[in-house]
Amino acid sequence: MTDQQRNSGGSSPESVVPARDAAVPATEVAVKSGSSSGSELDSKEAMASSLSNGGGSNSSGNASRSFPRVNTLPVEFLNSDKFMPPPSQLKLERSKTERQKHHNIRAEDAAQIFDDKLPIKEKLSLLKRIATVKDDGTVEFEVPGDVAHQALNVPPESVYNEVDDDPLDSADLQDIPPLQIVILIVGTRGDVQPFIAIGKRLQYYGHRVRLATHANFKDFVLTAGLEFYPLGGDPVVLAGYMVKNKGFLPSGPSEIPVQRKELKEIINSLLPACTEPDVDTGIPFKADAIIANPPTYGHTHVAEALKIPIHIFFTMPWTPTSEFPHPLSRVKQPAGYRLSYQIVDSLIWLGIRDMINDVRKKKLKLRPVTYLSGTQGSDSAIPYGYIWSPHLVPKPKDWGPKIDVVGFCFLDLASNYEPPESLVNWLKAGTKPIYIGFGSLPVQEPAKMTKIIVDALEITGQRGIINKGWGGLGELAEPKDNVYPLDNVPHDWLFLQCAAVVHHGGAGTTAAGLKAACPTTIVPFFGDQMFWGERVHARGVGPTPIPVDDFTLPKLVDAIKYMLEPKVRENAIELARAMENEDGVAGAVRAFFKQLPNKNKKNTPEREREREPAPSKFFLSKCFGCA
Repeated sequence: MTDQQRNSGGSSPESVVPARDAAVPATEVAVKSGSSSGSELDSKEAMASSLSNGGGSNSSGNASRSFPRVNTLPVEFLNSDKFMPPPSQLKLERSKTERQKHHNIRAEDAAQIFDDKLPIKEKLSLLKRIATVKDDGTVEFEVPGDVAHQALNVPPESVYNEVDDDPLDSADLQDIPPLQIVILIVGTRGDVQPFIAIGKRLQYYGHRVRLATHANFKDFVLTAGLEFYPLGGDPVVLAGYMVKNKGFLPSGPSEIPVQRKELKEIINSLLPACTEPDVDTGIPFKADAIIANPPTYGHTHVAEALKIPIHIFFTMPWTPTSEFPHPLSRVKQPAGYRLSYQIVDSLIWLGIRDMINDVRKKKLKLRPVTYLSGTQGSDSAIPYGYIWSPHLVPKPKDWGPKIDVVGFCFLDLASNYEPPESLVNWLKAGTKPIYIGFGSLPVQEPAKMTKIIVDALEITGQRGIINKGWGGLGELAEPKDNVYPLDNVPHDWLFLQCAAVVHHGGAGTTAAGLKAACPTTIVPFFGDQMFWGERVHARGVGPTPIPVDDFTLPKLVDAIKYMLEPKVRENAIELARAMENEDGVAGAVRAFFKQLPNKNKKNTPEREREREPAPSKFFLSKCFGCA
């Protein structure tokens, strides 16, 4: 089960493709590892050669396993462009147990990373020298501790007042002419769910909404009353790839063609999703505007071809800031925070550019993009909306008026939920339990983890609900009075019955727990989950996150004791009260229309498009990190 299946409705940053996750391309870059053996290096070189040929097998790897969001970075060696050097010269190897002795980033290095015209080969060589791809799929680099932010030649940031210069009230929303809006979403149910809530609100204001996502979510979308269009790609296959490879580098050549096939299917399906008639009814459709999440990758290029506006929404930070690093990076020095977004973006673009350019030339009739342009410029022309509570992560001061933090977007699932009688009776029979579950994330040793959970509950004297998910947890040799193994239940109902929650840190699950005033322990598996664990701890509503590889009985016992402290409980109640008056769905709709070009004119959408100039190269160059 995915983040959104379990949670009553928040967005899942575990979706990816990320991602809470969506599709993840492979990247042409690999970082050298100081601890890799000679045989390991030979294996990586062989893999690079295989990648350049599209891999040597059509095995699907772990396709039958799934997790909530495949939201992470692309990982592939690509050599489609004629000026590209052989992949064997461009190894980015996964770091091993020992830390790589890579060089600190110098001012001239940072300047080159931001250089739009630096040849690809040189940029790859630079990334290889300064960055390390870790086993959890994150990117690590170091900045000298005594280096100031300005010394790195990072483009200057601006500081903005926290004032909405163009708010929209309900009357304004009613006045906007009807639009045909397509929502392009790649990921798992955890990614789709918040956009269903947004789509329903847009529909309430008289707009026609098509939600384009994977075919296995068709019933979910149609039941909500929205139109559906199938995107390519199988989130189960994508999730299986990410679970098996833990991020960037494939574990063997057979993994590459699987991933490439999925990503190509997604990217090639985007234009039809915006222009083709309804598959079932044949009713014509032509999008006037696009809403998308970053893992769709080709969204901005389709918007350029159709000359229509696009608004990107996401459940994790994707816009540069000096307040915290990119969630998929590991850099300790604040001077490197802003730079981390450009490094991650560079790796993403290098991993998908051949597929994007192929679509631009063959499908969209656009010129290919040769250079990596400033993908994360703070003056980006493309608006972003971030789906989280500003009471948990306030909008950074260096994010401008094109960026909004709209609040968590919940889809009410509890109102129609009827819990099983056995669960209701068990809840009534004792104190509020602690929820422990990791959704659809596969657990390496479910029996061992189940024993740790059961023992920790006994040591702390707590009752517990273990969510079986797809990881195989909760299989007890004999029933225990203080433990209730549970299948899928809406989080917006379940978490209200709990004293605290322990989970993997998907944005949707995190949101549901905080909304229910539950102290929270996050056990991150990969991707942005560590980011949410750190935010929860910083807010005082949970202990420091416990990476899944460090999940032990002593640490879980300490985490439970921490969550039961009165002060932590008070903090959780305070945060939940602050979130009570938030309506993330309304915030997302307002942000979308606030940023919409010519929104106050009464012309038809077709006339609006005729009056708009074609998007400039600048418009596109700012978004490759999630295009």
